[in-house]
Amino acid sequence: MLKDRLTYEIMRPEDIGWSESSLVLGKHSGRHAFKNRLEEIGLRLADDQIDRAFERFKKLADQKKEIYDEDLESIVEEEVGRHSPVYVLDYVHVSSGTHMIPTATIRLMRGETILQESAWGDGPVDAVYNAVDRISGFDPSLLDYSIRSVSKGKDAIGEVTVKLKHKGVVVRGKGASTDIIEASAKAYVNGINRLLTHIESDRTERADGV
Repeated sequence: MLKDRLTYEIMRPEDIGWSESSLVLGKHSGRHAFKNRLEEIGLRLADDQIDRAFERFKKLADQKKEIYDEDLESIVEEEVGRHSPVYVLDYVHVSSGTHMIPTATIRLMRGETILQESAWGDGPVDAVYNAVDRISGFDPSLLDYSIRSVSKGKDAIGEVTVKLKHKGVVVRGKGASTDIIEASAKAYVNGINRLLTHIESDRTERADGV
């Protein structure tokens, strides 16, 4: 089906107004299908990372009949988490109000180096993201932004998920905090770190191919 969808599809989903179909992975799915699905949802790993992630996928597939994108994201999150992030959020401050232009000041750590920038935006989250862009040098498109509660009560932890696209590369970033602005900043920085990981993986692959 990876080579020709019509092998198993009697019609194209696009012809009846649905989005493109996707494979549901299970215990009989191979490494190629696993890697292909990761790339479809914007998750790019180096070959050695894919090998380790695939082993965890097979173990999970023995326990669950079907593996969903959220499961794949958790597997990859664990794998990518093995490596130290390039940027770490150290400080975030926003000013916003009914008659104010939202502004944000962001401080990131890159190793021992402190990097700080301020920016304005259409809202406090947009201002935060503009400040991060100034530090990182990236200006990705924000394809999706979502918030969900992962605990109960007034002090509930909110988890923010963002989907970013930069030069054809799509990644997801996640962040959690009782402060939704901080969670938003963490998610965006996490996405930027994944873009940097992808770029570094591409450089390594090109160098190995020379």
